[in-house]
Amino acid sequence: MPSRCPLLCCLATILCVWALCQAQSDTELPPGTPIIQLRLAGDKRKHYEGRVEVYYNGEWGTVCDDDFSIHAANIVCRELGYVEAVSWSPSSKYGKGEGRIWLDNVHCSGRERTLAQCKSNGFGVSDCKHSEDVGVVCNQRRIPGFKFISTFTNNVESLNVQVEEVRIRAISSQRKRVPITEGYLEVKDGGKWRQICDEEWTEMNNRVICGMYGFPGEKGYNTKVYKLLAKRRKKNYWDFGVNCTGNEASLHGCKLGRKVDLKENATCEKGMPVVVSCVPGRAFAPSHAQGFSKAYRVEQPLVRLRGGANIGDGRVEVLKNGEWGTVCDDSWNLKAASVVCRELGFGSAKEALAGGRLGQGMGPVHMNEVECSGFEKSLTECYFNRDALGCSHEEDAAVRCNVPAMGFQNRLRLSGGRNPFEGRVEVLAEKNGSLVWGTVCSDSWGTMEATVVCRQLGLGFASNAFQETWYWPGDVRADDVVMSGVRCSGTEMTLAQCLHHGKHLNCPRGGGRFAAGVSCSKSAPDLVLNAQVVEHTTYLEDRPMYILQCANEEHCLSSSAATATPSSYRRLLRFSSQIHNNGQSDFRPRAAHNSWVWHDCHRHYHSMEVFTHYDLLSLNGTKVAEGHKASFCLEDTQCEEGIEKRYECANFGQQGITVGCWDTYRHDIDCQWIDVTDVVPGDYIFQVVINPNYEVAESDYTNNIMKCRCRYDGHRIWTYNCHIGGSMSSESEESSFPGLMNNQLGHR
Repeated sequence: MPSRCPLLCCLATILCVWALCQAQSDTELPPGTPIIQLRLAGDKRKHYEGRVEVYYNGEWGTVCDDDFSIHAANIVCRELGYVEAVSWSPSSKYGKGEGRIWLDNVHCSGRERTLAQCKSNGFGVSDCKHSEDVGVVCNQRRIPGFKFISTFTNNVESLNVQVEEVRIRAISSQRKRVPITEGYLEVKDGGKWRQICDEEWTEMNNRVICGMYGFPGEKGYNTKVYKLLAKRRKKNYWDFGVNCTGNEASLHGCKLGRKVDLKENATCEKGMPVVVSCVPGRAFAPSHAQGFSKAYRVEQPLVRLRGGANIGDGRVEVLKNGEWGTVCDDSWNLKAASVVCRELGFGSAKEALAGGRLGQGMGPVHMNEVECSGFEKSLTECYFNRDALGCSHEEDAAVRCNVPAMGFQNRLRLSGGRNPFEGRVEVLAEKNGSLVWGTVCSDSWGTMEATVVCRQLGLGFASNAFQETWYWPGDVRADDVVMSGVRCSGTEMTLAQCLHHGKHLNCPRGGGRFAAGVSCSKSAPDLVLNAQVVEHTTYLEDRPMYILQCANEEHCLSSSAATATPSSYRRLLRFSSQIHNNGQSDFRPRAAHNSWVWHDCHRHYHSMEVFTHYDLLSLNGTKVAEGHKASFCLEDTQCEEGIEKRYECANFGQQGITVGCWDTYRHDIDCQWIDVTDVVPGDYIFQVVINPNYEVAESDYTNNIMKCRCRYDGHRIWTYNCHIGGSMSSESEESSFPGLMNNQLGHR
């Protein structure tokens, strides 16, 4: 009886040939369509954006912006393996290209499979200059099943790596570690995971992979273990090598290496699969338990991030001569941004932001026209133009860094909300030997705790903290309280890092309708007091008691005023306040208009119970006199050029402070003072705190405090060295305010 094997083999061969022909027919272009290759090049702030470059007739060239459209941008992005375009940019935004301008007056319908199918003047026919080179920004999501096919195998090393996904696959003994820092490097191409041959793999390639996974550096590994495992496993190698310079934000920014000659059993001749081993930043030390370590605080860094919603995001600030300042966005790029990210214990930068996108800073602009090689240990080692002046805080540079996948969001969820940004807070906790979902006790629950929840879930800033959530019915099986006594400073990465009761729960009201809840927002306001205005406007005034009746009703005088006669005088330390909103959204009172309190004496509504505290402290931190601005009438007094006022107290209007505007309270209005009638001559600290109860969520609370040194001789007062919190180094703060370093304003 003849063997069935040859028949089956023939049938399999026929099916394979048919499938290959079918696949080719699906991707075939109309006859005569020019064959091109695309890439994104130039001065980029993200790896999925850049100047559009076309490889045609053995030469790379650019595309003119004349008649270019979002339809053409979509074709470019899809041809590069991205799902779609986000936008396109004319006028050589990503720098001027070189060589030929291959395409001009490009008209695409959006249905073409390649840019070569779009109508144009024809290849090489153009009246443009490179100052008109077009660029695109693609959606970073890759097309599932996208298969990179090199049209020009002899020019493959000029192309960027284009794969669907990249991963580090840990070996079984390390899969429970969080984060995963070591394992086989695999790329997903054409819907299949493949290894990379390590024959020409370099340390620079390792650096890029570690950076894209949120790790600042790479290290060696035990090669014997991986060689032994490699012999046992069936391998499926990718067709290409990889060539990185070390500065790319991700593998997609690297160039392809040469095409790998695989042996018949699909293995590389002299190598094994690439293994990557990374060193995490100190805040992300690996843990076998809950996937995080204690919150880590750097003692005194030279660079810091401020105003960002998520871990690794923020405005870049630099310490110079004891004072914190910002960085101008002129020439700001991914290289410089990555130096910042790695310096702070993150990976490479996934985005370099310009134009004050993450809020504007205060104080000096320390660095401009920054140029980094990408391998500096600190941004302070990079070249910058010391003579370049004229940058405003509208040009403050910021970064978004790659951070390790810690799985923080898997241990927390919001339940019952109308959208993903709000709901009852539910945590995953161990109970009787198993993990169960439960609620958080709302006793003492406030803005700081809500801030940590929103950050842990990657949902931005907290806009509200709720102590009752009966209107958000969650899963009844998760009604039981599993966490109580939560107190956060606001710097923690997870709710579990905050102080809490542990296993011994104490929640008198219980969970259910009284469980803690939050609502989150992608943006937040940031109020900053102008310290120089306070310093320049302080003075003493003796004012008769009989004209201070309204102020007395609002408790703006010291306690001794209760027994003062109408003819007596009160000594007032007066000053002006100029409060700027440097954030990304308007500052609005938490209370709705219908619950504002009308003050008949001053004839206006108070929209917040307490908006500002004014304190006079001794040098050791003891309070000797105080004042406050009860429920400021919030409005836009002035705005930066081009910004319109939106809030005005007159005619009982809406209250708030618009982004880019400021509310000025002149020294001559009621309660804009501290009653110092009972203060003896001496040296003091003058302190102002905005939004002291954190009633309204902000992106940064450190700059809500202002301190001044002042000397009072019984007749006159001198105020000097005024500055906002966080604007000076800890050493400078210590020398100026020695008694206050152990008496900082707490979050409670």
